[in-house]
Amino acid sequence: MAHAAHLLDADVPLARLPGHWVLARLGKRVLRPGGLDSTRRLLKALAIGPADRVVEFAPGLGLTARRILGLRPAAYTAVERDESAARRLRDCLSGPAIQIVNAGAEASGLPDQCAEVVLGEAMLTMQPPEKKAAIVREVVRLLRPGGRYGLHEIALLPEAADPATRQRIRAELSLAIHHGVSPLPVAEWTALLAEAGFVEPRIWLAPFRLLEPSQVLRDEGWLRAARIGLNLLREAEARRRVVEMRRAFRRHQAHLRAVVIIARKA
Repeated sequence: MAHAAHLLDADVPLARLPGHWVLARLGKRVLRPGGLDSTRRLLKALAIGPADRVVEFAPGLGLTARRILGLRPAAYTAVERDESAARRLRDCLSGPAIQIVNAGAEASGLPDQCAEVVLGEAMLTMQPPEKKAAIVREVVRLLRPGGRYGLHEIALLPEAADPATRQRIRAELSLAIHHGVSPLPVAEWTALLAEAGFVEPRIWLAPFRLLEPSQVLRDEGWLRAARIGLNLLREAEARRRVVEMRRAFRRHQAHLRAVVIIARKA
């Protein structure tokens, strides 16, 4: 995979980029499974306030980070694996209570029980099972007792949970996105949290329509949606990649949902 320092630069061939970075280079800002509506749901349910220290894993372009900072938490820490991506965040997020840490989500290096809230969007879906479990264990370590964990991921509906269907969906999405994709049924997402010691899960499902024109318009607004459309007309390879991703998403649309889960550390 190309280094994040150059992922948005025109000198990196689009064929080498994971799907979310193709979309980002076209100008798309909202790269989460359920769009802005699910991100809003996530933040509302987490009820972040001035007493909360917040850790966000894999903040991406920083869209959710800005919304979190608008809630004026006591402190905000972003944990970003790629050094150059972390540097991009430092360029756009600054303040006395803001920290950008260059580390993996499974080993952040942050102190024990340093947060009241930990969240991540569209990142556990991209991890294999053992990495998912390691990341959730790290969340447990970071949260104080009673702290809240929020995730916004892709869920498989129960009828897609048989091994053959699941493997086909994962393989076709991974091929289209150029990155491993491993969504779980809601029951397995909640089991993953329960095994780590989380309780009282609250769950919301939403359509997974990331590349549908109506969803792009809803998430991005008229002006940015038009700009994305113009960039697609100019970039044949980007257009091919987006069509490939949208076909894969549509092919499995009946089996996929965006899921928001909030749970509490016991």
